[in-house]
Amino acid sequence: MLSLDGSTRQSVTSGVLYLHGFNSGSGSPKARLMSAACQHVAGGPLPCSTPQLSHLPYTAYGEAERHLDALGECPLIVGSSMGGFLATCLAERHDLPTVLINPAVRPAGLVEAWLGERLVNEYTGEQFTIDTHHRDDLQSLTPAYVDPARYLLLLGTADETLDCRAAFEAYRGCRTLIVPKGDHGFSRLVEYLPAVLAHGGHRLTSESLQFEPSYFQQ
Repeated sequence: MLSLDGSTRQSVTSGVLYLHGFNSGSGSPKARLMSAACQHVAGGPLPCSTPQLSHLPYTAYGEAERHLDALGECPLIVGSSMGGFLATCLAERHDLPTVLINPAVRPAGLVEAWLGERLVNEYTGEQFTIDTHHRDDLQSLTPAYVDPARYLLLLGTADETLDCRAAFEAYRGCRTLIVPKGDHGFSRLVEYLPAVLAHGGHRLTSESLQFEPSYFQQ
């Protein structure tokens, strides 16, 4: 398929890189769901990586980028919330197809209100304080331009953390699925797996479509 700038992209992706949100983890429900789904694509298991990312933006970006090398020539990136922002940074740098789930838009402005707040990661137990380095690094990472041809955007209208209208505007022109009353955690992701994997040129088998959503909410 062709991007808007005329470059050619591989129609079937070689793997999946899932990037979790801020202060979340590789053991989160969506990370486990994506990993499980990749085991049930038509044609055999699809390589999938769901790395535990640092809370530091530049470190997290570097960790995510290193995982691309093990996923073949053209992996599909899937990112949720702050992971959606990092996925956008990678997609624009490496020209890759990407699925964004309630992505953070202009996150430097978001963390401005959190400066000085001390957090604990429930998946790793790590404790840290949000400071100006988080804000400045996010600002530095923010792409100057976003090519809508790369993206599939999944938005919940009842997102309690982010205003879905900001993402709709920032990625205007991309393929978009709007989920009425969908929450920030996108707990209905299991229903949208066919669309997520199809964006990378893959089809889920019937077995994968029988996953119970409650399993991934444990």
